[in-house]
Amino acid sequence: MNLDIQCECLSDTQWKELLPQMQQVEVIRLDDCGLTEVRCEDISSALQANPSLTELSLHNSGLGDAGLRRLLQALQGPARKIRKLSLQNCSLTAAGCTALPGALRSLPSLLELHLSDNTLDEAGLRLLCEGLRDPQCHLERVQPEVSGSSGVPGTPPCPRPVVWGPSSPAPPSCSLEYCRLTAAGCEPLATALRARPGLRGLVLSNNDLGEDGVRALCGGLLGARCPLETLRLASCGVTAANCKDLCSLVAAKDSLQELDLGENKLGDAGVATLCPGLLSPSSRLKTLWLWECDISAEGCREISRVLHAKESLKELSLAGNELGDQGARLLCKALREPGCRLESLWVKTCGLTHACCPDFSAMLAQNKSLLELQLSNNRLGDTGVQQLCQGLGQPGATLQMLCLGDCEVTDSGCTALASLLLSSRSLRELDLSNNCMGDPGVLQLVESLRQPGCALRQLLLYDIYLSEAVDNHLKALEDSKPSLRIIS
Repeated sequence: MNLDIQCECLSDTQWKELLPQMQQVEVIRLDDCGLTEVRCEDISSALQANPSLTELSLHNSGLGDAGLRRLLQALQGPARKIRKLSLQNCSLTAAGCTALPGALRSLPSLLELHLSDNTLDEAGLRLLCEGLRDPQCHLERVQPEVSGSSGVPGTPPCPRPVVWGPSSPAPPSCSLEYCRLTAAGCEPLATALRARPGLRGLVLSNNDLGEDGVRALCGGLLGARCPLETLRLASCGVTAANCKDLCSLVAAKDSLQELDLGENKLGDAGVATLCPGLLSPSSRLKTLWLWECDISAEGCREISRVLHAKESLKELSLAGNELGDQGARLLCKALREPGCRLESLWVKTCGLTHACCPDFSAMLAQNKSLLELQLSNNRLGDTGVQQLCQGLGQPGATLQMLCLGDCEVTDSGCTALASLLLSSRSLRELDLSNNCMGDPGVLQLVESLRQPGCALRQLLLYDIYLSEAVDNHLKALEDSKPSLRIIS
């Protein structure tokens, strides 16, 4: 039994009414519900009386340092089962972190701790590291959740977040994203990492670690016996010079499955330095995010070699890089190779045009592993979309998700898409948001979606200006076809 309330400003009376339930349930999620330090006193008493609690989430609250100390005190005790504690954006500072070492020592069941979006600074990080070094601490991952996304499958993103790669389930973690950390805190963190033989994930995205900080972290991880699975360093000031350290790390850690280096100025030189590690026989990487890394078509040559050689690689994001049509052609060539087993490719905002669409079309007709293709915010136009549909309409095509948002598609392009919806047995999700089609184009799609043989399950039409009559058609279609979801 769970207690799950989100985005609701609860009154004092409502909080008191929840206290008896808090003493009994295993999972409590009260995110953005107006929790304050004063109310924390009553909640802590209820939590202290609940030995069955396994998860507590209080995102976006006014918990504060005093509230944190009281809360951690309530959660401690013999035979406690708490495994996950989520306190993102709870007005915490380094002062509240003084309670962390003792809590991590006294809660051996705790595997996942989220502290993102709190101003912990270096002093707070040092206190956390003190707890991580304790043999009684069993935290497995130091990782944040993706900012701006609910993370709940099936929940409509409203407003839509800016996303640069496919969604992955958040594994057990300790969140330190947006915590104002710098290179000065990386040396004590590296020391703590060496003492964590069970560490499986480290994510420090959106902290100004810089070249020296990243080098210290890589040194700590190379010297650790931990089976690291996840490393996320997006927007951390990683440089091309750091790619030598990362290359060694990727080659040494055969457990590493996910590497996020997005929004770092690696350039083609950095990618060329990193790729030998990815090509190492010991590398088993599944997810590689290189969004907004100043990569061009030249960098795609190196990445294409990895795609060709590594069957383990399943997800690749190159969004926000100026790859151009030549870069896209190199990727498509690699995707046609039998050794490539990629399932998700993000080339959103990559300077692509209709000229590369014949390459994508030929690849999609032949490739049997790619399930998701994100092409949004590229100037493909109706000509490009028509060429894509030719490949996707082939009997052997297996793509399930196609994103064409902001690709200059008009009513003319909808004709080809409507035909595709009738012929494709694999396509499940289509995103046409922020395009130039109007009522005539959408009505063509509606007619295909009405047919029993249409396999599509989700159609996204954000920022498409339609008449009230067409909106009514869409709502009626959803009502008559429960398996279909239309988001506009």
